[in-house]
Amino acid sequence: MITGCKSFYDLCHKGLSIRYEPVPGDVKQIMDLVEATGFFRPDEIEIAGELVQEHLENGPEESGYYFVIASKNGRVAGYGCYGPIPCTLTSYDIYWIAVSPDFQGKGLGKIILTEMERLIFEAGGKRAYVETSTQIRYASTRNFYERCGYRCDAILDDFYEPGDGKAIYSKMMGSSL
Repeated sequence: MITGCKSFYDLCHKGLSIRYEPVPGDVKQIMDLVEATGFFRPDEIEIAGELVQEHLENGPEESGYYFVIASKNGRVAGYGCYGPIPCTLTSYDIYWIAVSPDFQGKGLGKIILTEMERLIFEAGGKRAYVETSTQIRYASTRNFYERCGYRCDAILDDFYEPGDGKAIYSKMMGSSL
């Protein structure tokens, strides 16, 4: 649970709560939220739902997917999904952070990311990685990670499709948590 930070106080004051275990209704809500952002293709939206479903069916250890879900009045306002990277001892991937358009620009994404970082660090994680597109429309996403202390380690040109590369960011856990 997030404790002792002004951001969490503000979150609670706005009627939002944080939970760590998805429930069956989250599959559709998360897919709808991811779609509402306007950033993701249909196949990516399906994958967002599949990760939640896999966690529900197999549990966090077997699925490898862990969640931080912010909700208000039973509706998902934002979420993050992360997990240990297979065949590594202390590295984690941050797979998803998505915030409902109604809550964007209000600090909810940073709260979710900070909470995932705390949980990764407490689980023994030393470094977190996140990937995003190099397209212009993802400039705000890249700026978000950079403001949160992530460093761009690599750019893979034409990764997703011609003209759409992958930017890979990383951050040492414990640095500015």
